[in-house]
Amino acid sequence: MHIAKSGRLIVKLTQKVNPGDVLVDAKGKKVAKVVELIGSVKLPYASAIPLTDRIKKYVGTKVYRGGRK
Repeated sequence: MHIAKSGRLIVKLTQKVNPGDVLVDAKGKKVAKVVELIGSVKLPYASAIPLTDRIKKYVGTKVYRGGRK
């Protein structure tokens, strides 16, 4: 996961997510909300709006869909 110039998060996907899904960290804390899916079908990414002010600490970490690990 990294931060785009627009302030949105770009997340490489390994499982199916939909726009509107909430992404959480390993402890279940809400990190971001998926806005759109980008990239190819083989290598999908999600563009997400941060839901926390401390988003920089999540750069490079794994996030999960809706509380699932």
